[in-house]
Amino acid sequence: MTSLSDVIEIQNTSNVLQAPAIPGDSADVHDTIDATATGSTLSVGLYNSTTSSTVYAYITGLALDNNSAVYLLQSDGSTAYYPANPTGTGQPILANCAIPLGAPGTTKNVTIPHLAGARIWFCVGNTLTFLLNHGDTGPGLVEPAVNNTSDPNYNYSWDFCEFTFNSSQVYANITYVDFVCLPIALTLTTSSGTTQHVGGLPANGLDNVCNGLIAQNSKDGAGWDQLVLTKNGSNLRALAPTNGIALNSTLFQNYWTDYINSCWSQYISTPLVIDTQASWGKVSGLTSNDRTQITFSGVGSISKPSATDIFGANSGAFAPQANNTAELLNIGARIDAALNRSTLLSNANQPDGEEVSTFYTNAVTNHYSRITHAANVDGRGYTFPYDDVTGGGVDQSGFVSDGSPTNLLVTVGGGNAFAKREDIEQKSVQLPRRMKRSVQWVEDVKLAPQNEMRDLEMGEHPKLLAEMSPAPAPAPKSKISLPPFVKRFMTPYVSKLQASPFYAQRLRPLLDFINQFLVSFLSLSLRAVLSRVFLGQSQRRILEAAVAASNGGGSGNGTIVIHGS
Repeated sequence: MTSLSDVIEIQNTSNVLQAPAIPGDSADVHDTIDATATGSTLSVGLYNSTTSSTVYAYITGLALDNNSAVYLLQSDGSTAYYPANPTGTGQPILANCAIPLGAPGTTKNVTIPHLAGARIWFCVGNTLTFLLNHGDTGPGLVEPAVNNTSDPNYNYSWDFCEFTFNSSQVYANITYVDFVCLPIALTLTTSSGTTQHVGGLPANGLDNVCNGLIAQNSKDGAGWDQLVLTKNGSNLRALAPTNGIALNSTLFQNYWTDYINSCWSQYISTPLVIDTQASWGKVSGLTSNDRTQITFSGVGSISKPSATDIFGANSGAFAPQANNTAELLNIGARIDAALNRSTLLSNANQPDGEEVSTFYTNAVTNHYSRITHAANVDGRGYTFPYDDVTGGGVDQSGFVSDGSPTNLLVTVGGGNAFAKREDIEQKSVQLPRRMKRSVQWVEDVKLAPQNEMRDLEMGEHPKLLAEMSPAPAPAPKSKISLPPFVKRFMTPYVSKLQASPFYAQRLRPLLDFINQFLVSFLSLSLRAVLSRVFLGQSQRRILEAAVAASNGGGSGNGTIVIHGS
């Protein structure tokens, strides 16, 4: 552990936060902004929108103005606690750092210093347990973990958001990279009076995600339902796939195999162009002769990743390499994002040309990300480590950021889950290197002009989504229902077919053409039949009426003669 980014990456993978050997190293800052320096402290409001009066908050991080020492905020909301380095492991913290939020509908205001690798934790109904381990550079703060069944916090309802507050700016984001549990929303107010907002999940967001995972598993049987954890018959949390794999190593083991093979085959002769959105510019790669790697000339290669590599983005194919480390991590970030969103097979220019409407549309995709994004009122929030990768389109990561912040309001419980139009914003350039959620961010964030606030829980969510993208055509209803055993037998083969380039490039267009032809033909035939049927009926009614009139009138012999033209 030598740098700030190193220790924060370890925090994300091992749930232990420790001071770096090089405090506050500037190497973690990959962009600069034209902004005045922030104040030495920031006011943070903690708003309780749950239905419980027993909600506690915790604020942890590395104190940038105190040699990046491990920091916790004490329960009074203003006093810093810097724990001493213990001699052993699993030692308790010696200060009360559980901040009570008060009754629903109330706000607890606290003050924080400059922090990196910081988190605001919430727990409903219980206090959380943080422990201390001995470390070479100071104490290691052992944080709650969802992938450790022996963790004392495992059966509690808790969650967190992430932030960095330094001399240049504040950057905060909601995150579902590890799991989904409590709804958290962010509202940042700046010195100019503008606000930025991330809506997060509504109050029933966790249930929506869990129901979506169970429904998806009934379609493909891939194991999505194993990500749902319950307690006493109620949903406790939904694990991200990487943590599901941590609890069950066989989960999703072969899920990506066919899709990966199709992607690597796709780029045997067609170059895969990666825009690094950095000094390296655009680089092109082709699949090796043995089809095991995509090689970028003069840079290096990316091997076929496993499910763990794709979901976690920090192992195997996407782990740091010995040569051209930063550039290959940059390339890997964009490939990993395209794999999670299942656009690598359909778009050879990454991430340029990417559109949110095309994300997660393949049968084989990160359905956890798809479902979680859909459950958020504005569709935003990190669902995998490189969810900030974009070609300049709509933000997916769910952040607020400014160089002159005055207040950060953090809401727990879903009561502040609304979206504002200015939050559907265009980013200038994003430069994720490892896990952008893991480093000391500084970047130029340009917001679209402020327009209006729309309460998406009051029926506006479908309207806003309809404005952002065309509504999908309704699925045709079939009167034929296959037996369950046939569905189970056919589903894997259908998924493999849909993941193949043959289906995407040849079979699907042919099927679409045949479908359009049949619809047009049947439509014309139906109109012809109907016109003949109804025209014949009309003529018969006219004749019958004329005969009746003639007979009823008593004139003539009752014979009607129709002359041809």
